[in-house]
Amino acid sequence: MGYKIEVKDLNLTINSHEILKNINLNIESGKIYGFIGRNGSGKSMLLKCICGLLKPNTGSVIVNNEDIYNKDLFPSSMRAFIDKPTFIGSLTGYENLKLLADIQNTIDDEKIKETLIKCDLEDQTNKKYGKYSLGMKQKLAIASVLMENPDIMIFDEPFNGIDNKSVEMIRKILLEEKQQGKTILIATHIKEDIDLLCDVIYELDLGQIVANNKNIDI
Repeated sequence: MGYKIEVKDLNLTINSHEILKNINLNIESGKIYGFIGRNGSGKSMLLKCICGLLKPNTGSVIVNNEDIYNKDLFPSSMRAFIDKPTFIGSLTGYENLKLLADIQNTIDDEKIKETLIKCDLEDQTNKKYGKYSLGMKQKLAIASVLMENPDIMIFDEPFNGIDNKSVEMIRKILLEEKQQGKTILIATHIKEDIDLLCDVIYELDLGQIVANNKNIDI
């Protein structure tokens, strides 16, 4: 069976501190994967390694049958929201998304506007990002992942600061993306966030996968 993402024997050490220890994962298309654990458990670091933002000391990450560390490039089929997004405060939400879209130049202005509407930001089109609430900032970050229709989507704590109505909206969007065959990875320290979404849930502690909710070999 071919996997969308394979993580093999991954270990990460920073300043003599073991961050990730012997991580092995097989990620399939058309599923949502949740990564839970307390703050500092290694969730964000693992996602950074999976998308090529961090290079581990040993091990490999295979995306679409290519070792991403051999190419030293962010996989073109992947978009990620990890840590605080670095949007420009003096620009509007639309203008920030336009800057990102111009890098790949694969979508038009209408697609950007459509994504803003999908994420319930259409009424904030002309508001400067610096005036956004935390929830609005989170939704704009989610929109930045969705807008180019990537095969793989990665979200780190996507529900932080978002009201219950918006949480339900985002859950619906992610389930729709899953039905289209997308591969989605979500990290959170709140298990309830992903119980309703995820097909597979991994628990991390001290840089190791200590539990999962499916009878699969990890």
